[in-house]
Amino acid sequence: MNSLDGVMVIGLAGQSGAGKSTVSCIFVEHGFQLIDADAISRLVVKRGSHCLADLRECFSDIILTPNGELDRKMMASIAFSDCRKKETMNTIMYPYIMGEILRMIHHFSQQNHKLILLDAPTLFESRADDFCDLIISVVAKEETRKQRIIQRDHISEQAAIQRMQAQLSENFFREHSDIVLENNLGIEELFNTAHELCMKMLSYYQDKFGILVS
Repeated sequence: MNSLDGVMVIGLAGQSGAGKSTVSCIFVEHGFQLIDADAISRLVVKRGSHCLADLRECFSDIILTPNGELDRKMMASIAFSDCRKKETMNTIMYPYIMGEILRMIHHFSQQNHKLILLDAPTLFESRADDFCDLIISVVAKEETRKQRIIQRDHISEQAAIQRMQAQLSENFFREHSDIVLENNLGIEELFNTAHELCMKMLSYYQDKFGILVS
């Protein structure tokens, strides 16, 4: 849990293809400042970064493009094919990602932005849940998620399955989250449910801190 006065950090997690992006957009529309862990994961491995240098030292130049940037597809293919290599990659990257998340939380707080949504697919694995006051997870049926991943990322069915198998189980998200949203009925139903939940979170914040949200 974060220790900044008047700041509420809500962690948004869930399975790939479950619909987190839709939920994230709704919370942002209602005044939450977004910390996008996926964007941060790309930032920390930019060309010339210490994180990329550490990854290169461990996995060799095979993970680099000809212009010295991280070849994300190559890195993913290596990581998702071997759980030990995935763990090694995460061990290298997570401290850099966590440092940037903490910096952004403090930055928003100093700018008097007290409502923060931390959208992090690997919220639990990176221990970023330690920063959160509440955790929301989005889940969906396996076949539904697989089709969404294939269409969204333009990858093969086998690659989609491999990616899904490398993630935490639905039961894990249910057991470790304060709130679980199921996205099996379509985008409109998810939109309405997420909107209602966002209103409840704003009311919760006002009751907890005694601060009106405009």
